[in-house]
Amino acid sequence: MKRPALLIQFLLIGLCAAAPVWSASPPVESFVEIPGGQAPLKATMVNPSGGKPWAIVVILPGSGPTDRDGNNPLGVSGRPYRLLAEGLAEQGIASLRMDKRGMFASGPAANDPNRVFISVLAADALAWAKRARAETGQTCAWLAGHSEGALVALVATRNVSAGKDICGLILLSGAGRPLGVILREQLNANPANAAILPQASHALNELEAGRTVDPSILHPGLQPLFRANVQDFLIEALAYDPASLAAAYDGPVLILQGTTDLQISVEDARKLQSAQPRAQLSLLEGVNHLLKAAPADRARNLSTYSDPSLPLAPGVVETIANFIRAHQ
Repeated sequence: MKRPALLIQFLLIGLCAAAPVWSASPPVESFVEIPGGQAPLKATMVNPSGGKPWAIVVILPGSGPTDRDGNNPLGVSGRPYRLLAEGLAEQGIASLRMDKRGMFASGPAANDPNRVFISVLAADALAWAKRARAETGQTCAWLAGHSEGALVALVATRNVSAGKDICGLILLSGAGRPLGVILREQLNANPANAAILPQASHALNELEAGRTVDPSILHPGLQPLFRANVQDFLIEALAYDPASLAAAYDGPVLILQGTTDLQISVEDARKLQSAQPRAQLSLLEGVNHLLKAAPADRARNLSTYSDPSLPLAPGVVETIANFIRAHQ
């Protein structure tokens, strides 16, 4: 069967057509949980007011201590996931967003959050998809993974039971290259790192081979990245190739990427689409990693990370809703 031609959407900020609004009333928020082993995993559901939702999206958070709203204590308070949930509700789409196992309200479910690997998060994503289906009466749930969450969504599709619970994937600011490639690129991008690049390269080579390294012998600037308690997590994460995972998944995929993202590049989005030509690639002009309108200037771009008053960029919610409509 011949695959459809590549579909790329360039959405210009301020020029997007307005999508229909489901209801002017505030969405309905509730709290749900699922078993998490030693303690429950906890999440927030948002349903549109004024009627039954016609789809359900499970929002998977990015790396590190990122909470269900998309904030983390390292300087991010722009609450992009809360804004996404509210925007989807206006389109008649329900959503579920969670605190990751071992963090925030789901903290008691893991003694050490650094031992909660991508594979564990992927299993949790499937469990949340099943719960989201049950809560809304939908036949399946969409996984919308942001940043590291995009990798979690891709890994979840490897489970043999994924087909019955997952409608498809929405990959938001997701890497298209292995983590080792991106880390080397980021380290090389800063000229000040020149003296420590050999050590960094050696550490990454060892971790990619499945061997730990002694962080005490590394330059102090590298020790936070390669600290002992995260190395097992890194060994697993470094082994994944997002493009290969995308190629193996035969369900609907939306790849949504901003052109002023300082963390993930348009090249990553194109890698994913090249691996899975049936996917829809939507490049949003002037949109950053948090899915907000931002210039390429680094300082001004990063200033949006801590501004909860800024809305999501025009086109973000509409693109997601229109993609789901096309495949529901």
